Amino acid sequence: MIEQIYQMVQNNNPTIEKVIADENVHFNHMILGKSEGLPEHFSNSNVYMAVIRGLLSIGLDEQEIHEYPMGTVLKIPKGIKMNVKNQHDETLELIVIKVPAPGK
Repeated sequence: MIEQIYQMVQNNNPTIEKVIADENVHFNHMILGKSEGLPEHFSNSNVYMAVIRGLLSIGLDEQEIHEYPMGTVLKIPKGIKMNVKNQHDETLELIVIKVPAPGK
């Protein structure tokens, strides 16, 4: 078999999983319930964030919080302060891709 196969959790439970973390890319899958989020941090690579379901509330650097619906893909440059939250009742599901892999 030439290809590698990866599986993602499929449920509504809060989840932050590293699906792929190799020398080329980090591919993360996140499921966040109401009022859940990530600790404020700085992006350590170029970040592509796809909203799979729910409504993403995100503050970048000193900007006010913006909201993005399902189907939105954000590109966030390296070195940007990020504050990611789910401020809504519906479960938030994200795919987060970091390219190049942090540390490169």
